[in-house]
Amino acid sequence: MSEWLVLSLAMGAACAVVVAIVLINNRRVPADDDPSESPDVLEYMTMMIGVVYAIVLGLAIAGVWEARGGAQESVRQEAQALHEVQARSQVYPVEVRDRIRGDVDAYVSYVVHSEWPHMSEHNSLSEKGTALLEQVRRSVTDYVPADDHEAQAYQPLVDQVAAADDARGARGENAGATMPGVVWFGLIIGAVVTVGLIFTLQIRRTWRELLLAGLFSALIAFLLFLIWDFDAPYGRGIAATAAPFVDLFPHIRN
Repeated sequence: MSEWLVLSLAMGAACAVVVAIVLINNRRVPADDDPSESPDVLEYMTMMIGVVYAIVLGLAIAGVWEARGGAQESVRQEAQALHEVQARSQVYPVEVRDRIRGDVDAYVSYVVHSEWPHMSEHNSLSEKGTALLEQVRRSVTDYVPADDHEAQAYQPLVDQVAAADDARGARGENAGATMPGVVWFGLIIGAVVTVGLIFTLQIRRTWRELLLAGLFSALIAFLLFLIWDFDAPYGRGIAATAAPFVDLFPHIRN
């Protein structure tokens, strides 16, 4: 099922539940009930709880957005390091250079076409991807430079492989959900409390009040969905992509 369809259903369900509760609750209100008699302290508490929950939602959205940005930056660093490996290997003999570049291409192609779906499904890196990067490392480190020019290029190549390995590790750490379960518990309970408090203000059946109640509940549902969607940087709709690999290695598109 499409994530956007899930979002639409969640928002529609939130609106329907709130409007239904309002309509049912109004049937039980006595005819002589005066909605203007709500205590001032009740309105103050409702406002303060709404403000506090809005701050919590904002911090949660900022946190998952920052995690997504960090995940995308890790991908860029990994792709750039591997691109540097290919470029700096130019000084090596043809057979060594071709072997290094072939190993890099094999790793990048696997990451783009196979490991990326694996991360989305299993929230972790694959063993084959690790083995392919290790093959790149061996191709670089096993060669003994034949002259000073090659020796000057050797250490930068080793450093770039290490940088790619480090970025790959960061990609693996971000492969799963980043939001702790206790935070989700607070967000959901806070949403229930915040939406529930609007019933304490004695909402009537006027179309304006029903519309505002429905829109408010739909907004809460949308924000929670947004946090959930960003929570897995590589696994959901608005996620980090393998674009840096494709941009720097356009020949591995197919």
